Amino acid sequence: LGAPMGAVLVGDQEFIRLARRARKKLGGGMRQAGVMAAMGMYALENHVQRLAEDHERAKRLASGLHDMGFWLPRGGKVDTNVVFFGLPEDSKIKKEELPHLLFEKYGVKIAGGYSSGG
Repeated sequence: LGAPMGAVLVGDQEFIRLARRARKKLGGGMRQAGVMAAMGMYALENHVQRLAEDHERAKRLASGLHDMGFWLPRGGKVDTNVVFFGLPEDSKIKKEELPHLLFEKYGVKIAGGYSSGG
């Protein structure tokens, strides 16, 4: 919906540690009720119809990445419009280089580098 809040996350201690780190890097520590409410209202008024379409795009992206040898959690199963992945073991680029490369070549913005692997 474009308003990522109100989620529940379950995992082992290391997984939760990495998730908290990622949340803070993405601004998850901010607690401004008015800003959060405005994002939620905008999302509900403008994005609900596109959510199923976004979920399908994410599934296609995950499938393509998996077919090309990228690592995906849960064997590539995607239930939302968020796709987590890791570079193939034989990748010629480093994970730190990928966001810059994708933006320069395709105009695609991604966040990266939140796990100890891939």
